[in-house]
Amino acid sequence: MSGAEQPIRVLVVEDDPVAADAHVMYVGRVPGFAAVGKAHTGAEARRTLDRTPVDLLLLDLHLPDVHGLQLARSLRAAGHHTDVIAVTSARDLTVVREGVSLGVVQYVLKPFTFATLRDRLVRYAEFRGTAGEASGQDEVDRALATLRAPGPAALPKGLSGPTLERVTGALRGSDEGLTAAGVAETVGISRITARRYLEHLVDAGRAGRRPLYGQVGRPELVYRWVRESERGR
Repeated sequence: MSGAEQPIRVLVVEDDPVAADAHVMYVGRVPGFAAVGKAHTGAEARRTLDRTPVDLLLLDLHLPDVHGLQLARSLRAAGHHTDVIAVTSARDLTVVREGVSLGVVQYVLKPFTFATLRDRLVRYAEFRGTAGEASGQDEVDRALATLRAPGPAALPKGLSGPTLERVTGALRGSDEGLTAAGVAETVGISRITARRYLEHLVDAGRAGRRPLYGQVGRPELVYRWVRESERGR
């Protein structure tokens, strides 16, 4: 970014203080973006927008005082034209469709890694940077395509999406972590298969592992889900 260019100003709207701090940190690590503040409620977000120039909202949809889409609707009615990247654990496609009409340019599903948010921000910056008159339909299509994330990465051979979701659910549901044997028993798969899925989660930065000492022979590994606020460090 040259000295004449201004960073894209982002307001983080997230009711969880730990997650809000993590999202502010994530935004600050992406060149061309600057977090100008954080708000934990819809009312706080409105007050911030009234006094601070903001280009983009990183908006949690489940706030304690208002749904994120209701907030976006009220902001549009008040004349705020800030773009929105919605952050949510909800997977209701009706909500996704409604958000499109309210300036939601991207959705990021929780939990997400720094790399996921960075990809969405970079794509938004590319889209925002398009200007001038399109020469034809192809150029319009290319401009809109910058907002679309690439297709999901293929899983390693022998791993399936549904089983990965069950392994992920088992791991996230355990505060103390689980061994491969524990995951195997919970999910209903073999211990060797469980370890393959767990190692895949470790490689993806979504799980960590540590040795379990105090037993005879080689120590067993305990796997623990890496919380959103711990990722990208």
